Amino acid sequence: MDLEIKKDITSNWFKMLQEAIWHTITNLERKDANIKTTVWNRSKKRDEGGGEFRILENGKIFDKVGVNFSKVHGKFPKQFQKNILGAKKDPSFWASGISVVMHMKNPMIPAMHFNTRYICTTQDWFGGGMDVTPSIKDDKEKKEFHKTLKKMCDQHNKKYYTKYKKWCDEYFYLPHRKEPRGIGGIFFDYKKDNFEKDFKFVRDVGITFQFIFEKIIRKKMKKKWNKKHKELQFIKRGRYTEFNLLYDRGTKFGLQTGGNVEGILMSLPPLAKWK
Repeated sequence: MDLEIKKDITSNWFKMLQEAIWHTITNLERKDANIKTTVWNRSKKRDEGGGEFRILENGKIFDKVGVNFSKVHGKFPKQFQKNILGAKKDPSFWASGISVVMHMKNPMIPAMHFNTRYICTTQDWFGGGMDVTPSIKDDKEKKEFHKTLKKMCDQHNKKYYTKYKKWCDEYFYLPHRKEPRGIGGIFFDYKKDNFEKDFKFVRDVGITFQFIFEKIIRKKMKKKWNKKHKELQFIKRGRYTEFNLLYDRGTKFGLQTGGNVEGILMSLPPLAKWK
């Protein structure tokens, strides 16, 4: 398949998924909330693509949720080239993707994160995943979450779940705290064996995330909580912030490739605490 066709169908999917997820979010919220939609360009001097991020804050369900779509191209900075697959000899790149981060009003509902992307240098590949970060322990929810992920992964390859769960556990870990960020999920990168099969998997990851977050929210949105629960959530958000600023690849990639700063940092919670 021609590379330009691959770029078109992947970016169209990510944009369509942004619309679908946003529709579910606003349908769940069902009340007036602060909504901000920003269309941005990577460069003001020339056409290097851009994207659109949507943020909803101070809602009944969500304290803050962001859904970001991007489609950008250009050249990697010289100091960054050696760290990117296929960019050492030719710094040109093209990238498109979607990222979603949800911070909930009700501390009984976990924070949730998802992203998928397609990157082209002299090579091209998919990456992404999802993970869940609860403030209040819920073993049943953890079991159901991983069962759903395993079922989806097994439809593509029986080895995917074990491999990508392990990768997620290792990636979403705070070395300085010696603790995981949450209850894990799946994480994958440099997926470039077979475009058709890999793209089908990436689409299923997005559809599964939409199913998971809506199911969890609807199940827990009316659960009672108190000030103590909220304090635990604030502390957990502090850990979340530490990971995203210190270790997250997506944050680093976006900032080092001239992405929209507000869109990149939409993953940060509106309020957090440390102790």
